[in-house]
Amino acid sequence: MVLSRSVESNHNIIFDCKYHVVFCPKYRKKVLKEPVDIRLKELFLEKAMELRTEIVGMEIMPDHVHLLIKCDPQFGIHRVVKHLKGYTSRVLRMEFKHLKSRLPSLWTNSYFVATVGTVQLDVIKKYIESQKERSD
Repeated sequence: MVLSRSVESNHNIIFDCKYHVVFCPKYRKKVLKEPVDIRLKELFLEKAMELRTEIVGMEIMPDHVHLLIKCDPQFGIHRVVKHLKGYTSRVLRMEFKHLKSRLPSLWTNSYFVATVGTVQLDVIKKYIESQKERSD
């Protein structure tokens, strides 16, 4: 059995790096509800395109975010997460005043990240997609 792989290149290396990332709003406040969650998804996709990064899977829960990110290992997942969190915090707190008054900053400093192998990819994608169903 041969698994097909989608690989990328940045002129120096060929790679297939995917990461499961989870992070929460400060104090795990349940502030990521409509319409904030819808705008947050738009902002993640917008910033990912700018960073030349792909968001393969995404689910926004009221108190945390699951992302499946494919990125260039030379740019680094830490820099991707830092840019995504910084950008979305700034824009959302500007657009939704209640976020500014309830939280000193939108996101906690910490986050979870795990690499995802090709064999695990479908399992992780299904897990991320199932998160919304489990909370309803």
